[in-house]
Amino acid sequence: MAAAAVVIAASLLVDRLIGDPHSRYHPVAVLGRFIGWWGVPGRYPARIQRVAGVAGTIATVALFTAPFLLVQLAAPWYLYILLAPFLLKACLAWRALEEHTVAVVRALEASGIDAGRSQVGMMVSRDTARLEHEQILSAAYESMTENLVDSIISPLFYFGLFGLAGAAAFRAVNTLDAMLGYRDERLRIGWFPARADDVANFIPARITGLILLAYFAAKGRFAPAYAALRRDRKKRPGFNGGIPMAVIAGGVGIRLEKPGVYTIGDPERTLAEAGAGIVRAVRAATIIFALVEIVALFLLWSMSYT
Repeated sequence: MAAAAVVIAASLLVDRLIGDPHSRYHPVAVLGRFIGWWGVPGRYPARIQRVAGVAGTIATVALFTAPFLLVQLAAPWYLYILLAPFLLKACLAWRALEEHTVAVVRALEASGIDAGRSQVGMMVSRDTARLEHEQILSAAYESMTENLVDSIISPLFYFGLFGLAGAAAFRAVNTLDAMLGYRDERLRIGWFPARADDVANFIPARITGLILLAYFAAKGRFAPAYAALRRDRKKRPGFNGGIPMAVIAGGVGIRLEKPGVYTIGDPERTLAEAGAGIVRAVRAATIIFALVEIVALFLLWSMSYT
């Protein structure tokens, strides 16, 4: 348990130092290519696509998790301490969330709305061709706030419970959902990974909401954060992503909008004015959760020796 606490701190440090290297050999890049190979609906008759989705999901999670589990169970402690921070880091993306969002902001400022549309199109699945300035920023910050859970809190949560294997299994499920969980021709094959991702994020999303409420309470913004949570958390499809989005929108005082689908929060400030506050909220939630988990692991370790 003490080793796990050290690994959490070291993995976040590695993330801040190196981010996500752009390599086709990155574990998640390899995972994505494997999903892209088997997860093509046209490979299967419609009547067996759901079965293919279930079988493919189970196989993908097992194959991706296996090397992480091997290190967790078989590596000597000194090799585990050396490798585990990098393996856990491969399952989370803190710095990358900020970098992708900053790239959108800079594209808008430096090159105009067309460049912003193009840049944000790399982050979201919606049609960006007609988005206006504030809507482009909204898409970028929506991705950041939603993925606070998917890309940071949930991997750390499952690492704390089940070690490297837990973080890897979650990352596989979440990537499956990101690639297949859409209401288009992938509906049948992506149904199972989409529901698995919903279940996996259920508890972490609510822990994140509580942490963010505490953060905004300390900043004197509890009331608008809580009001937005109660009013807007269900506006976004799914029952997890709307929680961090609503709390941050209310706490920072911004409106997040997907045209024709939902609006979350009240526009006390523009997104350009509030961008730094959104980033600070995501950073605070990450650090608070990591510190609480580290302390809990050390306490459990000390109790095991009493």
